[in-house]
Amino acid sequence: MKTQNISSQALIALKDALSKVYWKKTELKQFIELTIANSSIVSTINWKDNQKAESVSELIDRMVARKDIYLTDLLKLLKETSDFNDFSHLKYWDESGDLTKRAVEAVAKLRNQTKGYFEALEDLAKGEENRLNNLEKLKKTTDFSEKLEGLRKKFFEIAIEQNPQKRGYDFEKILNELFNLFELKAKGPFKTLGEQIDGSFTFESQDFILEAKWQKKLVNAADLYVFGGKISGRLKNTLGLFISLDGFAKDCTDTGSPILKSMILMDGQDLMLVLEGRISLSELIFQKRRHASDTGEIYHRIRL
Repeated sequence: MKTQNISSQALIALKDALSKVYWKKTELKQFIELTIANSSIVSTINWKDNQKAESVSELIDRMVARKDIYLTDLLKLLKETSDFNDFSHLKYWDESGDLTKRAVEAVAKLRNQTKGYFEALEDLAKGEENRLNNLEKLKKTTDFSEKLEGLRKKFFEIAIEQNPQKRGYDFEKILNELFNLFELKAKGPFKTLGEQIDGSFTFESQDFILEAKWQKKLVNAADLYVFGGKISGRLKNTLGLFISLDGFAKDCTDTGSPILKSMILMDGQDLMLVLEGRISLSELIFQKRRHASDTGEIYHRIRL
């Protein structure tokens, strides 16, 4: 049943039931206001001078005229009024029992007229929930893209920094923000007994320690051996990620030392792929780790 086509019989039954389930106008107004979302329309009706039936009829007619705004509210009124089963509030004014009898009959008639409409109401609720979920996903995607673009701009800003120490410090901050943006539980630089660790993170339940260098010369195998020593001092399954913006010397990949088999390597080109949104950091690490596991090669160039 299409929700746009609430039958005239159902609307007539709704008007009749609403005018009879409450004796006092103030209680009826409160019931309607608490039922519908766009309740401001209730205060635009002349409840004081009109009869209850007149006010209810005007309210429903105006809501029907703007179903683009009030369709869900109309369905809510249909649902709540047809579910009405406690008429004890009428007893004070109902010595003969006629008010209660007429109210019960009106609600029963409405209930018969509204079979099938409540499925439409549930569909609308699900549709609204899906719409809100999609909006939230869109907002998260937009926020993520804006944050990633902000990190990319920061990267280019520090690229022209002449002070190597400050550039290195700012680079560590960017990496920490980048890893946290991809929800990799990053931890910033820390010191242990006799050594400096540039950071750590967790990827797919596996802990990594991080080494990052931004220098004009290529990182050589000696640098990797030092990093390998840091990794070996951790728990058995800890791995390492070595990031060198300017790349790695040939001897880094020529050596077959088992000390270097606990790390994967990442260069400036890899980082730019991530900052430009061409590959996620998680996917990049996954591909590099998988390649290293399959081939033993710790320096895998990602090709897109």
